[in-house]
Amino acid sequence: MKKVNLSDAEWMIMNLLWGQAPRTMMQITNTLKAETGWTKHTVMSFLKRMEEKGALHYEEGEKAKLYYPDLEREEAVLQETEDFLDRVFQGKMGMMLNTMVQQRALSKEDMEELHKILEQAEERDV
Repeated sequence: MKKVNLSDAEWMIMNLLWGQAPRTMMQITNTLKAETGWTKHTVMSFLKRMEEKGALHYEEGEKAKLYYPDLEREEAVLQETEDFLDRVFQGKMGMMLNTMVQQRALSKEDMEELHKILEQAEERDV
């Protein structure tokens, strides 16, 4: 699994590409302009940097480059989760969950969902 660190801005672009690819630089710009205020030059800079990181690639289209993700969403989420756990909780999931429970950051629905996830994981390991 290749390691690709994405900035918050790059996550926004990747989420667009994961939702629908390919997209042109102008399609990306127009979709994100209201939320971010980015110009086509800003998006172009992000796309170039993301290509260098190995997060995406482009193919020449009839009128414009077509951008495709090279990183799967699940892979990026796993990397981000592991980095967060390592950075904030020394890699300990229990410490993170304990903090969330103590701070009442988990709703009853969240806890029920977590319980189901753990039960399913336990059944798979049996």
